[in-house]
Amino acid sequence: MTEAEAQPEDGRRARVVLVDDHRMFRAGVQAEIGRTEETGVEVVGEAGDVDQAVSVIAATRPGVVLLDVHLPGGGGVEVLRRCAALMGEAEEPVRFLALSVSDAAEDVIGVIRGGARGYVTKTITGADLVDAIFQVAEGDAVFSPRLAGFVLDAFASTDAPPVDEDLDRLTQREREVLRLIARGYAYKEVAKQLFISVKTVESHVSAVLRKLQLSNRHELTRWAAARRLV
Repeated sequence: MTEAEAQPEDGRRARVVLVDDHRMFRAGVQAEIGRTEETGVEVVGEAGDVDQAVSVIAATRPGVVLLDVHLPGGGGVEVLRRCAALMGEAEEPVRFLALSVSDAAEDVIGVIRGGARGYVTKTITGADLVDAIFQVAEGDAVFSPRLAGFVLDAFASTDAPPVDEDLDRLTQREREVLRLIARGYAYKEVAKQLFISVKTVESHVSAVLRKLQLSNRHELTRWAAARRLV
């Protein structure tokens, strides 16, 4: 991103919090967009899980939160739920822009239903991300081109329900476990990824199988693939 591309218009400034469970990724985004004099973006806080995110957002009251979808502690949807009051403030609302590696329809629709103003994938360029931040700060909605169709299909259609009733039976944590198991992760790997015990993973898998009326992880994988969750 060149200085000319990043130069803010009319002295605009945006205070931003980065929420992602990968510290190296946060460092990369900080280096790319956090040169305030060039970009107009000031990174005022970072967080790596849900509890940290809620605490930092409440303390700093940023204009925009760059929010990863998959986070330890309940995911991006849980952050949105716990920050609903801040999003609803009349004077200076906190606005959320999802920034994720996932382009699954369920992830996109989930965070938009939760209150996020947009969703972009991590393939976005630094210059485009800066532009997206300012658009969201000003109240506009921003989506990576292919993802906008998911939202239009989900909210514009009156014939199809906006959510999957089977999926709605699962808690956010059960969805996270489901997605990782369906991707072929072993129980130990899931436990490490989500910062929980193997026994807890086993309990979540049992609950998922029971709620979805499935018999084993092979059926679970087929179920998740059919819904583009993997």
